[in-house]
Amino acid sequence: MHEHQRPPTFADLLRLRDARRERLLDRRAKHTELLQSASSPAPDRKGKGKGKASESSESIHQNGKHSASHLAYTSQGVDRTYMSIWEELQSSIARESSLRRALLGLDSTPESISKCDDEADDSLAFYASHPSLRPMPDILLRPDLEAYVRELESKRIQQVSSSGQKDSGKSRHTGSWLLSKCRQIIVAAAGVEAATDAAEALCTEVFKVLRCDRTDDDIQGQLLELVGFDNMEFLGQLVSQRANIVRGITDEADRARVAAAMRDRAIPGVQAIIRSEKDVAIEKEINKARRKAKGKGKQTEDGSLEDQEAARILGFGADLRRARERQLSQRPAEVLRPEAKGAERYPHIYTSTPAGNNGGALLSMFGSKYALPAGTVRNEFSDHEEITIPIAKAAVRRATEQPIAISDMDPLCQYTFRKYTSLNRIQSIIYPTAYKTNENILLSAPTGAGKTDVALLTILRTISQYCSPAPSELDWTDPSRKPEFTVAKSEFKIVYVAPMKALAAEVVEKYQSRLKWLGIQCRELTGDMQLTKAEVNATQIIVTTPEKWDVVTRKGSGDMELVDRVKLLIVDEIHLLNEDRGSVIETLIARTQRQVEARQTMIRLVGLSATLPNYVDVSGFLGVNPHKGLFYFDAGFRPVPLEQHFVGVHGKAGTQATTRLLNRVCYDRVSQLVAEGNQVMVFVHARKDTVNTAQALRELALADGMLDQFASPENTRQHAQLVARVGKSRNRELKDLFAQGFSIHHAGMLRSDRTLVEELFGKGLVRVLCCTSTLAWGVNLPAYAVVIKGTQVYNSQKGAFTDLSILDVLQIFGRAGRPQYETHGVGYILTTHDRLSHYVSAITMQHPIESRFASNLIDNLNAEISLGTVTNVEEGVAWLGYTYMYIRMQKNPSVYGLAADELADDPMLGQRRGEMIRNAARELSRLQMIVFDPVTGFMANKDLGRISSAYYLRHESVEAFNKAMRARMTEADAIAMLCVSKEFEQIRVRNTEEKELKQLLGSACCCDVKGGIDSTSGKTNVLLQANISRATLQDFALVSDSAYVAQNGSRIIRALFEIALSRNWGPAASVALSLSKSIEKQMWPFEHPLKQFPIPPGIMRHLDNGGNVLVDMERLYDMDSGELGALVRNQAFGSTLASYVSQLPRVEVSAEIAPITRGVLQVTMTVQAVFEWNDRMHGAAEAFWIWVEDADNTEIYHNENVLLRKRGYLEPKVSVFTIPVHEPLPTQIFIRAVSDRWIGAETVTAISFRHLMLPEHHETHTDLLDLQPLPVTALNDPCLEAICRQRFTHFNPVQTQIFHTLYRQPYNAL
Repeated sequence: MHEHQRPPTFADLLRLRDARRERLLDRRAKHTELLQSASSPAPDRKGKGKGKASESSESIHQNGKHSASHLAYTSQGVDRTYMSIWEELQSSIARESSLRRALLGLDSTPESISKCDDEADDSLAFYASHPSLRPMPDILLRPDLEAYVRELESKRIQQVSSSGQKDSGKSRHTGSWLLSKCRQIIVAAAGVEAATDAAEALCTEVFKVLRCDRTDDDIQGQLLELVGFDNMEFLGQLVSQRANIVRGITDEADRARVAAAMRDRAIPGVQAIIRSEKDVAIEKEINKARRKAKGKGKQTEDGSLEDQEAARILGFGADLRRARERQLSQRPAEVLRPEAKGAERYPHIYTSTPAGNNGGALLSMFGSKYALPAGTVRNEFSDHEEITIPIAKAAVRRATEQPIAISDMDPLCQYTFRKYTSLNRIQSIIYPTAYKTNENILLSAPTGAGKTDVALLTILRTISQYCSPAPSELDWTDPSRKPEFTVAKSEFKIVYVAPMKALAAEVVEKYQSRLKWLGIQCRELTGDMQLTKAEVNATQIIVTTPEKWDVVTRKGSGDMELVDRVKLLIVDEIHLLNEDRGSVIETLIARTQRQVEARQTMIRLVGLSATLPNYVDVSGFLGVNPHKGLFYFDAGFRPVPLEQHFVGVHGKAGTQATTRLLNRVCYDRVSQLVAEGNQVMVFVHARKDTVNTAQALRELALADGMLDQFASPENTRQHAQLVARVGKSRNRELKDLFAQGFSIHHAGMLRSDRTLVEELFGKGLVRVLCCTSTLAWGVNLPAYAVVIKGTQVYNSQKGAFTDLSILDVLQIFGRAGRPQYETHGVGYILTTHDRLSHYVSAITMQHPIESRFASNLIDNLNAEISLGTVTNVEEGVAWLGYTYMYIRMQKNPSVYGLAADELADDPMLGQRRGEMIRNAARELSRLQMIVFDPVTGFMANKDLGRISSAYYLRHESVEAFNKAMRARMTEADAIAMLCVSKEFEQIRVRNTEEKELKQLLGSACCCDVKGGIDSTSGKTNVLLQANISRATLQDFALVSDSAYVAQNGSRIIRALFEIALSRNWGPAASVALSLSKSIEKQMWPFEHPLKQFPIPPGIMRHLDNGGNVLVDMERLYDMDSGELGALVRNQAFGSTLASYVSQLPRVEVSAEIAPITRGVLQVTMTVQAVFEWNDRMHGAAEAFWIWVEDADNTEIYHNENVLLRKRGYLEPKVSVFTIPVHEPLPTQIFIRAVSDRWIGAETVTAISFRHLMLPEHHETHTDLLDLQPLPVTALNDPCLEAICRQRFTHFNPVQTQIFHTLYRQPYNAL
């Protein structure tokens, strides 16, 4: 039996039971006489007979001690009834013997019974060979097994039949239903062999979660971890039918318990229960453990009260569950992974274990505690719990792996990587594909694995195709001189899409230094760094952000020449598909894929990612051949292995008590690390928390007398120099904390201060750095240990705190460990206890990347319609087929609102995609952004849609503008309308900023602020006006918010200007253009125009005093340099001031009008520049907006943009156009010429209609006269009269009026 390796079957249980019963009958034969005497007592000796029965029981018990089993008797009046029961027992044993023989006939190893009989009497030896088998239930020892089986079958038939007759609203979910569903999951994941052992464990876990008192939203994540992503329909059923499932299973358990009580009720006679001593000992041990756990009232290592209760209700038993858990934890990981059975294997999936990319078993589906790697330690303290995951095992090298030496590469690569001796392991693996083919690539590797250099290999591949001679053909043997190549630089463009501006600047610096020897130009194109057309043409590698490149590719002309020359598109951190910005990345790649297909051009796509669980899906989205271009490397390839610590503190997130506890736990870990001589980064999630946390840690260190350990060394010249730099900083907190070895870093600080802090930490002069996640994403500054303090992050879109993204956690952990100093790194995450299991399971298993495209589908569709790539619903459906959302909808339909039957009926999701396109088109049509015909599916853009696409406006903002925008608006109205746009919803109102905002409201705001400063729109309004007024901000968070508001406000107000132009609203257009220039120049329209020149403030005070213009431009135009010098009381500055006056752009406009018709006039307009050109002030061109307004300055009849270039700018520009006129004729109209960039550069010319001669007025129709109808006799022709009389006797009024002209006269008529 010990060698029997297959799982025990029900037949095995019967054999064991029968073997034990055979031995019992043998022992009973020895006591036949005693039994016979007990069955025939004398009528007057019943009491004595009862005593004899007790004595017999005691005797049997004593004799049975030698054989480790006994027979317990309870006599309740031994009479003839007992004889009938005993006879029934004998016949039952006979029937069961025949059943036993039948069961043995079905088994291929009948000798197992004999083996069982030969074993020692201790039946637990059987369980030793079957660890997944629980101690045998007492019900299997019932003598009437056959009848019992029939009874169960009968009850089941009755339940099935009755369930069909019950009301459909009642629950039909039972324990057997749930168990069967769980068994299906196990079979699909691990095969039939594991189903028996794992199904009940999974069923117990699922039912325990369903029974808990948490909400449906709270349990979805835990249920998802249990059932897996391939069973989303079952998950939806569990959540939607939660109450019915729990009620159905509980009611079933109650009925079973009542039936068991009735079945096992006392029967007059003798009741026999057969147990071994080991059975009794084990039961006592189990009961003792349960009482102990109940007394503690908390979870133990093996299970919890909830686990035991759930197992009891389901009828499994906690002892069986624990045995199966132990067996499951010992199973090889590859048996339990879904990829192990039926999934396709790809050649470049590199993991440190054979299990797959998780490095652990699939048991994480059944609960996070099963997913923890070997060696994991769980420690419980009074106020928190800590889980430590050891360092991952390094990945074993494959036999096919060969390191690539730089000397083995061609001259192009050799000289570019001349500072290296060889590529690292990951780069060597991917080198043949990256450099020697044009395959699309998806690379998912740990942080610090050298992905940027892999991208450089693909860049060199593109450059090599435009090199002359080809790199492989160049004879170059002298490494001291660079190889000579001629590169056709104008033939290609390479675009590198980085997620953040800081990261873009880092990439530009690296690539520019690496490729400078080739003459390759690498420049940044972001919101902060704009490029002229000449700079774009001279640039070969453009490093940009997703939003900026989306704007560039949205334009239908102009920038399309740039887009057409792109040969390589690199998308870094592509796992951001899962974030809010992911829809932009998805749009870019889908647009590129369509461009490749439509124009038959070759654009290579390369995706880089630090962590990517469902890499196969993303590779399909990128068009990657998974057998050639898909590369995945797990944590075993991390350059510096990571030890992970998960700490969960007891308490509610956000409370002061929990914050204090987090600070204390954080200090305990940080102080220990610092005492060991290490540097630590503490990541928090708000800018003010960096200061608060650093101060709290310093106070705790002071209280413990450990502050000296945090101090930085002071005996170096370098320290003295940096201390001097710190002393010059305006940041008070930075100077205060640095003295004790602490510092802070966040995006609200000045760039100079952030650079200083990075330098201090990099040189070891700061021991503890409290920072935000921007340091993890934008700056390559590693430390031995990182600590994430708290996991609650404010989500502006939801208006509430949400969990820190798993991707952010992994990115922060990627900063732990410095390859040049340590052999490993340490990462801590401190959270509340209720979120501990979430982060443990998520980090060890990882969640699949889902699409966020649906959230921005309306705006993306508008962009494609404006671009002209989508003109009807069919083209829209085809466009969605290129998105990542389409791939995930097929893999995980329930997340995107699809039912399983919907996917089965429409596998390509054509109907669903069509519905999505139609719904989005209806919304765009409602907002007047496109023209949409629901019948034909035709779609065409309108001016509003085109403008919103070009200026990256969200449709929610357009809706707000449609409601608030009017033909006549003041500056205050325009600013208030701008501030309610959706783009500013992320601006948070902080309590610490209230005082400063009130000061700004009183000193820097020239316009009324509607709604006060307590709202997002009010704060945005104040910051925008403060930026225009050039107010000095003290709070560094406000400085960052102000820069964001100014940058986006300039873009949005430009869009409002073009919307006003498209609607022919003159006053609104004038106000919007004026505000746009005010935001860009940071000065109000009423200030002196010469403030736009670099004039000293002392000189400027004589021209403008606090916004009050003392001398207007008209007077200054008439003064010479001497008069100007006298005016400002500085004769030396007179000539300079005169040149500034002459350089202010202005034009003179003249016009001639001629009527074409009485309602249409032709205007011949001449524009003459009257200023001096200065390259430094005017750049390459100056633009003027010119529009013709009516007499009331309300409606624009015509508008155009005139561009003046340095060459020939003094030549008159003539334009001819027509305008409508209406009667009564106005006295005059106005032509307004306004500079696009300069404040105060505006000219208004009036065109008088006083001497305008319009053509004669001709009526458009002939009046019908009131005449008597002529009879047909007026024809005076009998023949004609006869013909007409057959149809009528008189002519109608029109015929009567024209009769004489047509019948009596020979003239032509119309």
